[in-house]
Amino acid sequence: MPNNKNTLILSIFILLSTFAVAEEGGSGHYMPGSMSSFIDGVPSEPTFITRLNYLNYKASSTIAFPKGSGGLLAQPDATINALGLTVLWAPDWDMGWGDKWQFAMSSTLSVLHFDLSGDLNFHGTRFFHKEGDRTALGDIVLMPLMVNYNVNKDLNINARLGFYAPTGSYKYGRYINTGKNFWTVEPTIGIVYFGQENGREASLFLGVDFNEKNDATNYKSGTQIHFDGTLAQHFPWLGGISGVGVSGYWYKQITDDSGSGATLGDFRAEAAGVGPVVSWIDKTGKYVFEMKYIKDVKNEKRLDGDTFWLKYVIKF
Repeated sequence: MPNNKNTLILSIFILLSTFAVAEEGGSGHYMPGSMSSFIDGVPSEPTFITRLNYLNYKASSTIAFPKGSGGLLAQPDATINALGLTVLWAPDWDMGWGDKWQFAMSSTLSVLHFDLSGDLNFHGTRFFHKEGDRTALGDIVLMPLMVNYNVNKDLNINARLGFYAPTGSYKYGRYINTGKNFWTVEPTIGIVYFGQENGREASLFLGVDFNEKNDATNYKSGTQIHFDGTLAQHFPWLGGISGVGVSGYWYKQITDDSGSGATLGDFRAEAAGVGPVVSWIDKTGKYVFEMKYIKDVKNEKRLDGDTFWLKYVIKF
């Protein structure tokens, strides 16, 4: 097996689809699978990393959702293809924390192509069907504070503070927006076990999303918690280390939606999903590839969808 420093330097995330049908409409900044395995861990040594993220998300629902540009959206059918670039820097700074600690920071930019169809209802007017698509920037993800504690060669514990900034394309009343027009603060704690001798992986990430109000719609999405995890077996293959396993998530909204725009009341959501994941690390630990598919198996007051991820990391 590659040593701990080579396998756990890989990071971070998050290409998030920030689209018009949101918590205010069926999902928020959080996207299942964005943080769930060893590739999403905070580096354990100084490094510079670039990461290319590709996301395909297909979702629909039989209920109406409060729409991120005002009004309601019924019978939504959405497809998102998104490409994101993450840059991460773990500097060689003496923070006075000891050799087992490592500090890092990252940011992610994304471009989304969004196809959406559904029935619109604005301020009590009748429903009518509408279809459209849009390609534009999504909201930027900033992680200025990321820390890792290297417990031993097999176990790392990490924490980070993420900010989703409302920099994506948004206009009130427009049918499709690729930005959400509100801030989200997301603290996350991760535990990553990667056995250097046995090749077994057990990763778990817990995040909490605190959302600010969308001033254009006077809608404040409630706070959400989410668990993402992976169990996998890694083994030598093609001159590197390959992994095969399963990823899953559980998500629950724990406070009510609020504001005059929250016409459907508390609108608390809950969802869960599971699916296969495969990965490959070259023998130097410089290049890492991961592919995963997550199928929703439970969904209440949230878009019901399938999520496909490709992640490719290069360490410099």
